[in-house]
Amino acid sequence: MKLPKFSSLYGRIFAIFWFTMFLVVVAILAVSQFDPRQLHDIPSKALVKMQRYGESITQQYQHETSLQQVLDKLHKQDEREKGPERYFADSEGKWLNPTHGLRQKALNNFITLYDNTSKQPQQRLYGRFMIAGPVPVVIAQQNVEMYIGMRWHRPPPFLLELLDRPGRLLLAVMLSSTPLLLWLAWALSRPAMRLEKAAQKVARGELEVDPDLEKGPNEFKQAGASFNQMVLAINNKISEQQRLLSDISHELRSPLTRLRMANALAIRKQGESAEHSRIDTEAERLEKMINELLELSRRQIDTHLIRQHLPASELWSDVIEDGQFEAEQQGKQLYCTPIPDEHLTGNPSLLTSAVENVIRNAIRYSEQGIWVTFSQQNGHIKIRIEDDGEGVDEHELDAIFRPFYRVSTARDRDSGGAGLGLTITQNAIIHHNGTINTSKSQHGGLAVDILLPTSV
Repeated sequence: MKLPKFSSLYGRIFAIFWFTMFLVVVAILAVSQFDPRQLHDIPSKALVKMQRYGESITQQYQHETSLQQVLDKLHKQDEREKGPERYFADSEGKWLNPTHGLRQKALNNFITLYDNTSKQPQQRLYGRFMIAGPVPVVIAQQNVEMYIGMRWHRPPPFLLELLDRPGRLLLAVMLSSTPLLLWLAWALSRPAMRLEKAAQKVARGELEVDPDLEKGPNEFKQAGASFNQMVLAINNKISEQQRLLSDISHELRSPLTRLRMANALAIRKQGESAEHSRIDTEAERLEKMINELLELSRRQIDTHLIRQHLPASELWSDVIEDGQFEAEQQGKQLYCTPIPDEHLTGNPSLLTSAVENVIRNAIRYSEQGIWVTFSQQNGHIKIRIEDDGEGVDEHELDAIFRPFYRVSTARDRDSGGAGLGLTITQNAIIHHNGTINTSKSQHGGLAVDILLPTSV
């Protein structure tokens, strides 16, 4: 089994887990090293002071005749001064001035644990009672060992408090490992958020390869690379489909042209007839339909790859001006509200033609007026285009976006179109993650509502 690499997600989790465990072990070992309840060597300054104190006792009492009298004298002196207490034992570890209670147990335990081979005085804490020793002294011409006992007023070390309280120790481990866990969470969430944003862009129709997706842990690198490959594959499929539509439309023109030429020759030889006129009319309509298909395919080829960040006024101000001029030439009036100061991201050609198609339809079918209203709605631009024409029956409102669909009112085949204008518009709006709907206008005709998301 191979060890996980740190560049992988599994390796990072594995490393951080064991590093946290390492911190816990280090904390426990540090506690044992600084725990005063364990035997430790006496600090150098305290040891020198204690040895000098032992030499002073030797010089003062080594020529005395009674060991017991000296010990009683020293004990009374300790009680009177209420300072460190002195305890003495012979070479066999028997106490010469025994005490009682917990201190006696502490002294017996200390002399039992003390390692004589170290030949170095040591100390150990028993609750609040610190014992240190031994220091060799001579009293009444006898070699004895002196131990010092004193009250310990220092607060216990921080690590010792943690060890004594498992809850605090757990909290300390959690706090010490928090930066590592935060870094791990950041390392996990950042590539995931990049992948999420890339998926949202694809949902909005922005099929762009993002090199940042291939950064981070190996697992996310592989996922990002696969995502980019998917985007490239989608782009290729869309481009192939659009080119196929363009090629088919272009190839249809050649037999259609030959058909119309053959019909013209037949009319020249045989004379005008109803059948020849019908063939010529249908051929002309078919040619218009093919021309609109070619226009649709030209506009759509690689449009998913061309995206710009533009202000709304730059997209549609010329369209409004052209529409007002065209309406005036027909004795009509186009009314328009100010275009909001917002930006959109997308293909400018598609966005322009989408609104232009609807405005031209409204001008064509209106009686006297066309109304274009721009407004802002929760991060979107809404465009409402209305006319005062005959309108569309309610049961046909949803069907007018179907390719080649013809309604039963004045908006019919006699208008000269092939029924692809609103289809082109709907495709462009959906391509930009927008919506388009139709309804009855308050002016009597048709109302078209376009909703497009804005960008920062």
